[in-house]
Amino acid sequence: MNTIEIKEKLLSKKILCSLFGHKIITTRNVTNHFKEFKCTVCQLELTNDEKGRKTFLTPELKEINETLIGFYNKRIHSV
Repeated sequence: MNTIEIKEKLLSKKILCSLFGHKIITTRNVTNHFKEFKCTVCQLELTNDEKGRKTFLTPELKEINETLIGFYNKRIHSV
């Protein structure tokens, strides 16, 4: 598969999601209030922000979620 075919497939998936909406599933529970999500069609990754809205999962937010998991697990296991 060459790069042109790969770009066409990615573009067609993004067009499908823009027309019909994303099919979002929960991929990981960070805490009781924060989760990570992923679109099953275009592989778009999302997470909750501080206000509870979904936002794009950037490398910075991914690192923040990893830190939250560590703090959350320490708190749960120390009780």
